Amino acid sequence: MEMNENNALPKLNQLISDWPNGAVITMTQLRQKGYSRQLIDKYKSSRWISPVGKGAYRKYQDKIDWFGGVYGLQSSGASVFIGAKTALELHGLAHYLAPELNRCYLFGKPGIRLPRWFSSYSWKITILYKTTNLFSQTVQSGLTDYKHKEFTVRISSPEQAAMEMMYHIPNNQGFDEAFRIMENLATLRSDLVQQLLKNCSSIKVKRLFMYMAQKVRHAWFDQLNPDEIDFGKGKRVIVKNGILDNQYQITVNRENTY
Repeated sequence: MEMNENNALPKLNQLISDWPNGAVITMTQLRQKGYSRQLIDKYKSSRWISPVGKGAYRKYQDKIDWFGGVYGLQSSGASVFIGAKTALELHGLAHYLAPELNRCYLFGKPGIRLPRWFSSYSWKITILYKTTNLFSQTVQSGLTDYKHKEFTVRISSPEQAAMEMMYHIPNNQGFDEAFRIMENLATLRSDLVQQLLKNCSSIKVKRLFMYMAQKVRHAWFDQLNPDEIDFGKGKRVIVKNGILDNQYQITVNRENTY
């Protein structure tokens, strides 16, 4: 039911009060909260809110960044989340490699397209969006909340993010950099790693993850049970002109066999 237009001012006060600083809110969300298109247009013309492309808004003159955009996606119901190296950086596990974030790795389920208001906005960061069923089912604790300003966004746990990082090798993630990041992942939870590996649908990801994990030999690696993991059959070319690792049957960097 659409709200009575005579209640515009009280509802405006409620809207602005509940709207987190730096966050994007979509037209869909506003309509679900009972705000009519006419009322939204009135707030826009009165400079209480301003558009972020078509179908999304921010508070007037509010400073937004890509976190606010992701919040808008997630709070409107889109099954997307921040993963791979970006999530590891947000967890404080890869900051030493770069002074600031320059890429946002986003993941979504197959068939989910980013709305135009998000994909066409200049977020001042490279958005790399992939749709994939990397895991056959959602693993508990695979995702977690990350607080930014006055709101939270969903990001991958360090365990899941590490595997998503392997997914991007070699096209969008360097092999050597991934190995250096893996050296920093001493606190991964072995039970969660095991669950994720068992549910991972990518043979490449599982082999790469285990290859690097075995080389760095953190304590959690020795608690894994490889017999429960399907590593597939046959060789996989990961690095062109690389050297074959006989155990995991993948080609790795010839210069760095670790």
